[in-house]
Amino acid sequence: MYGVHSYIHKTTLMAKPRPPRRVREPVQAYLDEADRALLERVARSTGLSRAEILRRGLRAFAQQALTERPPGWSFESLIGVLGDDPSIPTDLSERHDEYLAQALEDEIDRSR
Repeated sequence: MYGVHSYIHKTTLMAKPRPPRRVREPVQAYLDEADRALLERVARSTGLSRAEILRRGLRAFAQQALTERPPGWSFESLIGVLGDDPSIPTDLSERHDEYLAQALEDEIDRSR
């Protein structure tokens, strides 16, 4: 009996602890044809499962969306958005109200 007890005790101590169970909740998402094709292409290219790609995308988006940003951060995305079209006035940022009012007057004149 001592040998059996010793064996059971040793195997119990030597057994690897079980990793904690990860609770996963199924989520359903509807993708249009283009997004579904993109998901499939990324899955084939990376070898990752579609679920893992979506999880990683969610985490990346959350990091971007939930990160505190300094005041005025959204204006950075506007810099250069109009390109280098020579018809754009160089003083547009200073006189935008005047240009907007003129555009509205021109629109009203055209509609008469």
